[in-house]
Amino acid sequence: MKPRITPAGRHATGGSPHARISGVGGYRPHRVVDNAEVCERIDSSDAWIRERTGIVTRRWAGPHETLTEMGTAAAGKALAAAGITADALDCVIVATFTHLWQTPAAATAIAHRLGARHAAAFDLSAGCAGFVHALSLAADTVRARGGHVLVIGAERMTDLLDVEDRSTAMIFGDGAGAVVVSPSTTQGIGPVVWGADGGQWDAVTQTAPWDAVRADPGMRWPALTQKGQQVFRWAVYEVSKAGREAVAAAGLTPGDLDAFIPHQANVRIIDGMAKRLELPDSTVIARDIVTTGNTSGASIPLAMEAVMSTEDVGSGDLALLLGFGAGLSYAATVVELP
Repeated sequence: MKPRITPAGRHATGGSPHARISGVGGYRPHRVVDNAEVCERIDSSDAWIRERTGIVTRRWAGPHETLTEMGTAAAGKALAAAGITADALDCVIVATFTHLWQTPAAATAIAHRLGARHAAAFDLSAGCAGFVHALSLAADTVRARGGHVLVIGAERMTDLLDVEDRSTAMIFGDGAGAVVVSPSTTQGIGPVVWGADGGQWDAVTQTAPWDAVRADPGMRWPALTQKGQQVFRWAVYEVSKAGREAVAAAGLTPGDLDAFIPHQANVRIIDGMAKRLELPDSTVIARDIVTTGNTSGASIPLAMEAVMSTEDVGSGDLALLLGFGAGLSYAATVVELP
């Protein structure tokens, strides 16, 4: 008889019927940068930035606040909230595109610092949509294998920021957010609706690829650049459809949602999406961008932590998570808050 694959030992553990978020944590850099400071380098004003983006302040990381340090700090809070230690983790996934080491992954360094000795660890790059992509992979991993998976969104946007570029300097900030995904007897993370439109790849991109620096060492450091109006139209009119599909895929209606936690790109985009989704007035809408700025892959878990720190939502409440950004890519899912 032909041999069959028969997992043994710790690898024989079966999956879980469902997955849920069991803990949330965040890290925000110490330095608070207001609009007046940003406007020292660009032609704008505090009033204009508030009106067009909703941003009042953002956090910029100091030299000691590295991407891995911020990710480790956020992860420690999420583990504590979940009531587990790092050695219980089966996998660590970091959503980031600002880790400047091509290899090894930031996840391996974070797993080591936490003491997750037996966990797989890898990075995922999907820009501002990366966290929801990683969350979906984590949920599928828990359903297939059991165990706990740590998902981190961590970004040092200032490493790729041209402080003299009016289209980006006022928008981006640094930070890290994390969640623990654990086994559950009830479904705490709904089906993901995701996709990409590579035809709009240049809407959010770098000013030059890294090999251009090798060819011309005298050139300026590649920086993030974006076409704001193009992203706005795509997000409000196209990505909102993915949000509706994710709600329907979870067997729900917009009226069932207790909270809407989208990528914190711009208050006008957030409000436009909420309108397109036809959310009731009772739905809590995350606007963490006002004081944190756009932290790309870290923005959704940071906004989730901020919303949960209020009395407006509680454990078991339903939230639509909607990530979107470079690619252009998007991902949406409904979760039960821990």
